[in-house]
Parts: sequence; structure tokens; C-alpha cells
Amino acid sequence: MANKKIKILLIEDDSFLLNMYATKFEMENFQVISAEDGVKGLKLSQEESPDIILLDIILPKLSGFEVLKKIKEDNKLKKIPVILLTNLSQKDDIDKCLQLGAQDYLIKAHFMPSEVVEKIKKILEKN
Repeated sequence: MANKKIKILLIEDDSFLLNMYATKFEMENFQVISAEDGVKGLKLSQEESPDIILLDIILPKLSGFEVLKKIKEDNKLKKIPVILLTNLSQKDDIDKCLQLGAQDYLIKAHFMPSEVVEKIKKILEKN
């Protein structure tokens, strides 16, 4: 993977956060694909086969829960690690995402973009 850029699919409806994370990931030499809603995010995950997916839960058209469930039910996509990046911090939400197959669950307010980059690198090293 040393020569190949890591391809991240960022599914986030907040354009400020989307641009902030996309800029940070591009500075880290990642290839960034983005979607502002769940339907587009799911479509791009099927078309682009990213190395990792960062997914918000509160999304227009299709929630992050539904996107995660559909990704993990798809034989072609289910091995792609998914990290939830959201402001929902209820234990029930966290448990639900982990049960659906999320690799990790990050609460936006608790993590700087650089820390998110480190999490991504650690998860990709394991896979």
C-alpha cells in the first residue's frame, strides 16, 4: 500500500466539516471522495470501493445506520472498515453501530482531525 494512495469515502452532510476533513486527509496524501447524503454515500461506496469509509449518522435521505447496514450486507463492500464520525454520543447509538459492524465510533467534538487521521492509519494497518 506504500505507493497507492489510501482512498477515503467521507459521508458527511455538514459542508464545513466535510471540507475541513477532506483538506486534512488530502494533506496526509489520502484520496478523498465525498458525499453529502446517505444515498450518494452508498452509491459511491459501491462505485469507488474505498479503502475506508468515514460515516456520519445524521444524514439526509438515508441515515448512517441504514448506510452501514447496507454496506455490511453487501458481499463486495462488507470488508471495508467503516468508522462512524458523529455527534451522537448515546451508548445505545454506539452499541448499535458496533453491532452493525462499524470498526470504530468517534464523537466529532472529542477528536481533532489529526487524531482521526491516526485512527484511520491504525485501523488500516490491522486490516
